[in-house]
Parts: sequence; C-alpha cells; structure tokens
Amino acid sequence: MASQINRTSWHKLKRYKTLYLMVLPGVIYLLINNYLPMLGLVIAFKDINFSKGIIASDWIGLKNFEYLFKTDDAYIITRNTILYNIAFIALNLVIAVALAILLNELKSRLYSRFYQSVILLPYLISSVIVGYLVFSLLSMEHGFINKSILPLLGLDEMMWYNEPKYWPYILTVVQIWKHVGYLCVIYLAAVLGIDHEYYEAATIDGAGKIQQIFSVTIPLITPVIVIMTLLQIGRIFHSDFGLFYQVPLDSGMLQPTTNVIDTYVYRALLKNGDIGMSSAAGLYQSVVGFILVLLSNFVVRKINRDNALF
Repeated sequence: MASQINRTSWHKLKRYKTLYLMVLPGVIYLLINNYLPMLGLVIAFKDINFSKGIIASDWIGLKNFEYLFKTDDAYIITRNTILYNIAFIALNLVIAVALAILLNELKSRLYSRFYQSVILLPYLISSVIVGYLVFSLLSMEHGFINKSILPLLGLDEMMWYNEPKYWPYILTVVQIWKHVGYLCVIYLAAVLGIDHEYYEAATIDGAGKIQQIFSVTIPLITPVIVIMTLLQIGRIFHSDFGLFYQVPLDSGMLQPTTNVIDTYVYRALLKNGDIGMSSAAGLYQSVVGFILVLLSNFVVRKINRDNALF
C-alpha cells in the first residue's frame, strides 16, 4: 500500500513538475521571509545580552510581557488600538463597497479607470508625505484650515497639535482617505465578476437599482467582504505606525488619543533599547490576531459555511 502511494506521488510529481518549479521560488521566499524569522520569537522570552548572543542570553520567561501590561499606559494604548481599528474596519467596509458599486455604474471605461486611479493614489503615498500634507492643513502659522477656512466661518484659529480631542476624527478621516481606495479596487473587481444575467433577471422581476444592489450585488460579493474583514480583524491589535506617529508629528500633547501599541513599543525601544519587550509586544499582537481570526471564522462558518475563510 505504501509503495503504491509512493508511486502515485512520484507520478504526480513528474506530471506536474513544471507547475512545481513555478511554485518553488514563492515557497522559498515564504520560508526565508516569513518562517525562518519566527526562530527569533525566543527573544521575547530572554534578557538579550549581545555579548552573550541570543541563544546564551538569560531566560526570563514572561517578564517582557509583564513590562508591557503593567505599565500605566497599558489600558490607554490597548483601548486606542482596538477602538481605532474597529472604526477603521467598519467605515472602510461601508465606504469602499459604496464606491465600488458607484464605479461599476459608470458607463465610460475611461472615467472609471480615471476615478480608480484617483481613489487608489493616496494608498501609494508615503506616510511621511501624508503627515506633511496634514500639517499643511492644520499648521498654526500657515495651515489652510486656520488661514482660509476658519476665518470664513467666523471661528478663531486653533492649535490643532495641542488639542487631543480632535485627533480621533482627524486620524479616522486620514486613514479612510489613504486606505479606502485599495479596498475599493478589490471590491470593484468582485462586482465586475458578477454575471449580468443576475441583473437582467432582477430587472425582469421589477427590481430597481437600489433593490438590485441589496438583493444581487452585495449578497454575491459577501464572500470577498468576509475574507477582507477577517484579514483586517487579524490585525486589530496592530496599527498603522505611520498614521499614528508621522501624521501627529509625534506630538506629546496628543498621545492620550494617538498613542497605540506600535508607537508605544517604538518609543520604549528608543528610550530603553529593550528589544525583548518589543519582541514580546509583536508576539502578543500576532497571537491575539490569530485567535481573533479563528474565532471570527468560526462564527462565519456557523452563519454561512460558504462564506468562511477556511
């Protein structure tokens, strides 16, 4: 029996050798870039001493994790990270799907491609540049809002970089502006893949455009929506470092509303040089994200097995 299985496997290997050779570079890259670095997770459990080396450094168990959770800022950074990401996931989903549906209604391919490019462009811009674009709007001395918009409304100029209460809204708007185009293109591809016969049948049944959107378009792209949402849930304990560090220009006054796990770990690493603590934070984020993906996928499978990621 074993020899028969081996012969079958060898036959398949010979038959599909061209395909296996095509896959090989990607597999090698995945192993080198994604799996070999996982050996460095041991750093999260050690007091790294470079004179001893990583392997010979003292084993300290969960002390690096204690440093992350026992700090006075633990609640603030965790709260900010989770609430921001929940808002980003929900708003990006609604806006990206709406834009994808609107772009699909454009009859001119030229206009459709133009708007796709315009919407996607912010996603390709560096966070450093985005930070200075925001600064050009909010600067006290020369900012467009302070010098042009607020005077028209009869309002006094504001020191935006000293007012934490406004930044949850500012960061949310900037994040959506930067990332919604990427999701929109993905959802648009899913919408374009829908067979027009479904819409023709809905039209014959008397369904209008709005009814077609809710009875045909959204149900048929739901699997893509679920997959993208699950992937984002997996990173709910991660945050866009550039958004929370570069856009507020690392202003200390704004940290109550802009400090998240990633920026906190970065500042702690600069201050203490403790790579063990930063590794512990990264491991914690990844493990929690992995668990959340499994739980979310389990819930989706219970509701509709066909929409689950796995």
